[in-house]
Amino acid sequence: MTTKSSLPGERSVQLDIKIMGREYKVACKEGERAELLDAVAFLDTRMHEIKDGGKITGADRIAVMAALNLANELLRERKAPAFPPAVPAARAPGGAVDGAETRRRIIAMQAAIDQTMSGQEKLL
Repeated sequence: MTTKSSLPGERSVQLDIKIMGREYKVACKEGERAELLDAVAFLDTRMHEIKDGGKITGADRIAVMAALNLANELLRERKAPAFPPAVPAARAPGGAVDGAETRRRIIAMQAAIDQTMSGQEKLL
């Protein structure tokens, strides 16, 4: 596992990890240990969710489905705009915040979030 934050010459360490009950030895830079352990926990959780869904059996198939789900999420995230267009604050005459307009915008944002999240279901 390599990230841009790795320091040149940083020593590698070997970790014993466990995913779905199977043990693996992996190497990473010392400064990446925490990130790798977070990734292991995340992947293990995702694979258990797929397994517990009962539709897919076999560690290889579960791993492929987890990889597809994660790749799909990554690609969707990359396609999403980094920052939504800035919305100026809703101001009433005199400079006070317009409460009704602010509520309307919050409701619109919540609807947009809900719509985006509804497309995030697993591919299964």
